[in-house]
Amino acid sequence: MKFLRNLLASILGFFISLFLLFCLFLLIAAIAGGGDEIVVKPNSVLELDLAKQIKDYAPKDTSPLAQALELDSEKLSLDKVLNAIENAQLDDNIKGISIKTNAIGAGMAQTQAIRKKLEEFKESGKFIYAYNDVYSQKNYYLSSVADSLFLNPVGQIDFSGLSSEILYYKDFEDKYGVKMEVVRHGKYKSAVEPYLENKMSDANREQITSFLTSIWSEFTSNISKTRNISVEQLNLIADNSEGRNAELALKNKLIDGIIYKDEYTEKLNNAVDTKSNTIDLMDYIKSGKGRISSTAKDKIAVIYAQGQIMYGEGNEDVIGQGMINRAIKKAVKDKKVKAIVLRVNSPGGSALASELIWRELELAKKEKPLVVSMGNLAASGGYYIACNADVIVAEPTTITGSIGVFGALPNAYELSQKMGINAEQVSTNKSASYSLFEPMDQKFYDVTKEGVEQIYTTFVNRVATGRKMTFEKVDAIAQGRVWTGKEALENGLVDELGGLEDAINAAVQLADIKSYRIRNYPSYKKNIKEMFNISPFGKVNKEEIIKEAIGSENYELFRQINEFKNMEGIQARMPYVIQIK
Repeated sequence: MKFLRNLLASILGFFISLFLLFCLFLLIAAIAGGGDEIVVKPNSVLELDLAKQIKDYAPKDTSPLAQALELDSEKLSLDKVLNAIENAQLDDNIKGISIKTNAIGAGMAQTQAIRKKLEEFKESGKFIYAYNDVYSQKNYYLSSVADSLFLNPVGQIDFSGLSSEILYYKDFEDKYGVKMEVVRHGKYKSAVEPYLENKMSDANREQITSFLTSIWSEFTSNISKTRNISVEQLNLIADNSEGRNAELALKNKLIDGIIYKDEYTEKLNNAVDTKSNTIDLMDYIKSGKGRISSTAKDKIAVIYAQGQIMYGEGNEDVIGQGMINRAIKKAVKDKKVKAIVLRVNSPGGSALASELIWRELELAKKEKPLVVSMGNLAASGGYYIACNADVIVAEPTTITGSIGVFGALPNAYELSQKMGINAEQVSTNKSASYSLFEPMDQKFYDVTKEGVEQIYTTFVNRVATGRKMTFEKVDAIAQGRVWTGKEALENGLVDELGGLEDAINAAVQLADIKSYRIRNYPSYKKNIKEMFNISPFGKVNKEEIIKEAIGSENYELFRQINEFKNMEGIQARMPYVIQIK
């Protein structure tokens, strides 16, 4: 008994000590995080560094440990960037903006939204300057909004048009005996084409050419207006890569001057008539300028659906029906919420999860106006959950549509035969079944094909009802075809072109209210394991380690292939690798 008592006392003491250490850790972290308050000084220039990954929504983690460690302090979300620029327009201490960023961590539609907000900023009469050693194409697109744009004497501008590359695996599969068994509907469903062919189909080439041309047209028309260069001339510059050095860039009016960084700093000082105080975007946001304050009682709920769609709970980076549907119900239940805006940034995913979210939105629409705002992507399942809205708003460069479904399973039968492996099955019934080590039999294919066709028909019917179109008309623009927002407006898949702010304004009109404040959903709280996975003291999660080892661009390909490998059930998603360069 004495031994047992001592054992229990030791165990209890261990847990008490662990708890006290945890509390001490929280206290130290809170003290360490309590730095000086950020103050925006007079004659300040807001410096835009947008190299960090920009999400549509970077929710604040409400767990105590995350608050103490300020785990959210380095996140950058689109709404905070836009709010900061809007606040800077009215901030007497901010005299202008300097765009000085080595990369743009935003997608095409997000970049366009930031550029539009910068155009609004210029209406205040304040200046925008831009400087860089080297401009990537997206970086130049954003920076071309500036009043004056400068380049390092040995710098260059990548301005050569858009391109996209897709890898095909058919010959690899034939050589090594591992392949993907695919059942699909939609002649444009190129998500699985790389596993079926060794070259690009005419249909896929047609759709890629179409949306690249549409996006490039948007790029060149925007640049043409701010740089006063004709679209025809811009295309000649791109054809001949005439931004490849500073002298050519200046000659072709892509820039306003060739200077060094210290000379650029002097220009900023001259612009404010004294020594300028530069404040970077993250600090400006931390000072409280990342939000628009309002005392209005009425609210517009903005529900963010970002990432691939997977059946389950979901999280900050994955859309699951659990978290999203809970957010929808909360917005409907809140009497102060007068309308709902669903912000979609998704390539799609699980057809089942998409249907469950669609249903919850259908119920919500009966209670309150529903508007959809489309970000970089709102395709396949992303369009599925958007199609029943009262109003759909997309950026011109949004990639949407892709109304089609497929099922795909890995198969290693040929490899197993080469290795001398034979799989034998024993079953109690004759139902269709599938084995990794046997060819797909006709019965299993027929059952799966029936499921794909049923979901495709349901998908098209959902769109037809939501968009008030006939089944035949939707089917004609469906078939897995990808469209830009600009093209989607022409074929009836969206109602307006614009950003999140335009969608909110549409919701305000439908709700018939005069003043409002924004309530963002869903809320997000990490558990202890997740917190230590993103520890600020080091890169301890596997994604960060892999990204650092193979590079960001290669990691994106790795991530998307890994996601494809983990798909379950019939999928409503767009081509899984579309990289626009």
